[in-house]
Amino acid sequence: MGFTVYQMDVKTAFLYGKVKEEIYVDQPPGFVNSKFPHHVYKLDKALYGLHQAPRAWYATLTEHLLQNGYTRGTIDQTLFMKKEKQDMIVVQIYVDDIIFGSTSQAMCKDFEAVMKKRFEMSSLGEMTMFLGLQVRQNSEGILIHQGKYVDDMLKKFDMQNAKSAHTPMAERPLLSADPDGESVNQTMYRSMIGSLMYLTASRPDIMFSVCQCARHQANPKLSHLTAVKRIFRYLKGRPRLGLWYPRNSEFNLYAFADSNYGGDEIDRKSTSAGCQYLGDRLISWQCKKQHTVSTSTAEAEYVAASACCSQVIWMQHQLLDYGLNFLKTPIFCDNEAAVRIVKNPVQHSKTKHIDIKIHFIRDCFERDLIQMERVHTDSNVADIFTKPFGNARFDVLVNLLKMIRFEDS
Repeated sequence: MGFTVYQMDVKTAFLYGKVKEEIYVDQPPGFVNSKFPHHVYKLDKALYGLHQAPRAWYATLTEHLLQNGYTRGTIDQTLFMKKEKQDMIVVQIYVDDIIFGSTSQAMCKDFEAVMKKRFEMSSLGEMTMFLGLQVRQNSEGILIHQGKYVDDMLKKFDMQNAKSAHTPMAERPLLSADPDGESVNQTMYRSMIGSLMYLTASRPDIMFSVCQCARHQANPKLSHLTAVKRIFRYLKGRPRLGLWYPRNSEFNLYAFADSNYGGDEIDRKSTSAGCQYLGDRLISWQCKKQHTVSTSTAEAEYVAASACCSQVIWMQHQLLDYGLNFLKTPIFCDNEAAVRIVKNPVQHSKTKHIDIKIHFIRDCFERDLIQMERVHTDSNVADIFTKPFGNARFDVLVNLLKMIRFEDS
């Protein structure tokens, strides 16, 4: 929509919240009333450390914004909007961090005045960092990356001088439980996995590899640590990759779904994968092992498509809060049998064993909420979340993710 996103911070946010429950606290050490040493205080407002503090803060903030003409999102309760004729402002709250943008500069100024009237605020100007994500904004679009985090992580685990790798995981051999392998330090292994998990917020190219390694945190072996270190070596070779959101791209919602049939060497469960786009902008991606063992490729793909459909339906409702209505959202799948199962209204005998909750995708199809489309495997972006690849194929899929290299500014 062409507007700049700004950031504000609330000082001592939790102290503004009013508590509804009866809560009593001891007199603080050094400030005990000599006349009433055994008395306690009854709280009127929240304090840091109270379980009720976040809820009380959100309630106070919501009440203030609603009184000033803002409406709250039906899906995301921390999203607030206000419309005036052709202009609109969008406000997103994360505890005491607030980001907002508008098609009108006057509405941004008005929002700042509304917040400063009730709370002690600090204006941080144009958004450059939010929840650890670095943000660059210009007239062409928005770049989201974690370049500094990658540098810090490589330094933390002494991998800044490691030999770089072209892909985050080798195609062969596949990762296994390796019961006879040499055990490694669990604390260090889990620390490495935790650091990588946070990085997947802006690096979908390592999502599958990190998820595979994360499954072995209970009893990590040397082979698992080697696989984790390869991810770090890949990051050493490509530390400057980020998600690019161009302004001039089309504004249509579509998704890709895929799975790897029986991909887990231990329990033979498949992995569901999906990714959702708004035009050329990758806005969401998933990689999760399925709960049950699929008996065919078609079933594994059908389960993956159903999981992807759930995310698409949630996004459709979320986008309604922004005034955007998307129906017949196409979901692209590279398995013809799975597409036919969705489009066939008759319960086929081969699908009777599939959990009923999976079949809701058929209902969504019949209500024209989604469209199931066949796509060639080479064009299915979700494939990158299902298995490791060689250099050439991996580069193609990273390009399809709309990730770009950037230079430090």
